[in-house]
Amino acid sequence: MTELTLPKLGESVTEARIIRWLKKVGDPVEADEPVLEIATDKVDSEVPAPVSGILKEIRVKEGETVPVGTVLALIASQTETPPMEGGAAVSASTTTMPSEASPAANGKSSTAPSTERIPARYGERFYSPLVRTIAQQEGISLMELERIPGSGAGGRVTKNDLLAYLSQRSAPSAPAPSPEPAAPTPAPIAGGLSLEDIVAYLQEHFILVPKKRFSHENAEVVEMDRMRKIIAENMVYSKHISPHVTSFVEADVTNLVLWRERVKEEFEKKYGEKLTFTHVFVEILAKVLREYPQLNASVEGDKILLKKDIHIGVAVALPNNNLIVPVVRHADRLNLAGIAAVVNDLSKRARAGQLKPDEITGGTYTLSNVGTFGSVMGTPVILQPQVGILATGTIRKKPAVIETPAGDAIAVRYTMFLSHSYDHRVIDGALGGAFVRRVAEYLENWDLQRSI
Repeated sequence: MTELTLPKLGESVTEARIIRWLKKVGDPVEADEPVLEIATDKVDSEVPAPVSGILKEIRVKEGETVPVGTVLALIASQTETPPMEGGAAVSASTTTMPSEASPAANGKSSTAPSTERIPARYGERFYSPLVRTIAQQEGISLMELERIPGSGAGGRVTKNDLLAYLSQRSAPSAPAPSPEPAAPTPAPIAGGLSLEDIVAYLQEHFILVPKKRFSHENAEVVEMDRMRKIIAENMVYSKHISPHVTSFVEADVTNLVLWRERVKEEFEKKYGEKLTFTHVFVEILAKVLREYPQLNASVEGDKILLKKDIHIGVAVALPNNNLIVPVVRHADRLNLAGIAAVVNDLSKRARAGQLKPDEITGGTYTLSNVGTFGSVMGTPVILQPQVGILATGTIRKKPAVIETPAGDAIAVRYTMFLSHSYDHRVIDGALGGAFVRRVAEYLENWDLQRSI
């Protein structure tokens, strides 16, 4: 009998939620064949079978959140599958087992589930899927959860912290004397708020917004999928935590366009990879981040962490219109062919939903090529905890004034806009502007004779 366990999903991932079982009890499975789909706060992925055999038992139901290392199922080899007695083995859809996410399984009393959404990140705190599930089931509000002291890393609230709090909350206590009524003092708004959080706050303390904000009449209501909810939470959190400033530079990239047009077929024959402008942007960014280490950084409280390694995230649009940012690690150590191979591989597997959690974490700076979709420029949102992000606009032909030995002249040139958003807590306009100007200089001075 072989145990199918929840594998290690990355350094920062300690648990995952079971989305869907792809096999049912009694089904044959092949080694490395996907058996179930799981989700973390970072990415969805599949868990393959470690061996070939028959799926004999499923131990974790769909929707449950369990830690890394949990035994999810048992797989028996063909020689280990005697007839089941009276249908003793039950599929995941009918098995009723104590869930680690359910306080009832630990002897705790349960109250009515809360309808309030608990975000994955709120202020400086991160709440794991397991903690959010327990809070939802026990009717614990976000503000109540914020008051619970955490014993985990960085003050994170763990499952044990939450269960200990629940046991104290359920204990009877003497009624306190009623205080004299006083004017209510609004609680401060912490970080990571969604639009719903802000509206609820206003309704509770100022009664400025009616409960029914819009009508569903003549409208299709579309529920956000899981990834879109995570993106929304991260974007709201980033705008709350970092004061964004965006500097724009227009670059003449005529030499680069002519060079790529000349070498792209030879490049593909030599390396087996299509050469795109994104690969060039990553190469140049890696150089400029070496020159401006203040942008290859993150902020923790009042400390700036200057990162020694350069890991550049490249935003990839998915077929379902969501966005994911796989990371090119040690981009400054790769030549253009190496960057092309890594970016093309990550992009392909991102669109197929085959990225691993470690491949979308640890970025130190991000590139978003909005020009791929025809956008002239953009104002990108910083991916926390980074301090900068560059958006590259579409490349267009336009008339421009150029200097010639005979004097100034108007010529048709290839130009593009670069948009650099940076965290104004630690990056001022002079530095943020100099950084993007330096990127433009590399693009404008591209060597037409460069070999591949």
